[in-house]
Amino acid sequence: MLQRPDQISDLIEAAASVVGQSDLRAVLYETVEAAMHMTGAQYGALGVIGQHQSLVEFLHVGLAPGQAQLIGPLPTGRGVLGTLIRSKETIRLERLQDHPDSAGFPANHPPMGNFLGVPVRLGSHVYGNLYLTEKPGGFTAADQDLIESLAVVAGAAVSTARLQDRLRRTAVVEDRERIARDLHDAIIQDLFAVGLSLQGMSLRVEDVELRTMLTESVERLDNAISELRRFIFGLRPPVWSGRNLRTELAELIGQLSDSYETTVDLQVPADLRTIDAGTVETAVQLVREAVSNALRHSECQTVTVSIDTVDSDLMMLVADDGRGFDPATINRGMGLDNMTQRSTDAGGSVNIRSQIGAGTTISIRLPA
Repeated sequence: MLQRPDQISDLIEAAASVVGQSDLRAVLYETVEAAMHMTGAQYGALGVIGQHQSLVEFLHVGLAPGQAQLIGPLPTGRGVLGTLIRSKETIRLERLQDHPDSAGFPANHPPMGNFLGVPVRLGSHVYGNLYLTEKPGGFTAADQDLIESLAVVAGAAVSTARLQDRLRRTAVVEDRERIARDLHDAIIQDLFAVGLSLQGMSLRVEDVELRTMLTESVERLDNAISELRRFIFGLRPPVWSGRNLRTELAELIGQLSDSYETTVDLQVPADLRTIDAGTVETAVQLVREAVSNALRHSECQTVTVSIDTVDSDLMMLVADDGRGFDPATINRGMGLDNMTQRSTDAGGSVNIRSQIGAGTTISIRLPA
């Protein structure tokens, strides 16, 4: 059971980050990164389970650049990972090597001792497993509660991302109606149940700060449910098709910066020309990733988001005054690979400039 205000705060922040992603891979990576951030784990991964109960996808965060290539093929579900697939229950270990099903590590694999593995469920079905390892001092029961709660949120976010993707891809009315029913019956009910649980918890706690945070989280869930219902029943167009880029980014930055003391400044020229809806969607997701990374990892005081058009391109700069890093050694899994892939798919590019002690600037170009 989560009791401390900082635990609730971490979970609310992580839930907002995970649910805020509309792309499935972004949801998965954001889940891993949030879990690592909340527990202090050095390594994290999420394995997607296929129909034959083996891992068909394995997204990892924390390995040094090039290390995954040296290790060789990604895990498919042997050893303790296989035990977690079969048991469908959380596994928490002080030493992986002491588990009777431990299969050891391949050559060039970094040492990994303590371990926390948690299923990510879509209803009664286990979609995949979230793995964390190498936390200084080992994982606690509180860590387990925290990550199990995050896994519930991640499961709802995965379902939403998959169903919304199908909605965007299909023009068949009957299928759209069926997907809408799935969204209503599965996702809304899950969110409603979580809201009731948090509301009940708020009535039992005596800590005023914790009670306030629980109440605020219930209000956020209520707002999310209302938005999803409007989306399902067509009371108005989806949010990404009914606003311009300036409005989208202003609301996004307000949401992202709400949990931080960092100042986020948005600079958009008054005469910015109209940007098509598809580019707006891509631009918002790229800025979301860039600003989220700055807020969570850079220890900055200020983030500046600058938008303009040059010829036929949309140009975006996200600059922070944080601690910076060496681009040659940065872990590409921290959202950077996803940003690069997203921009490339849209015909654009991402350039990252950073220096230790001098902040980071991410330049994004999209055809507009």
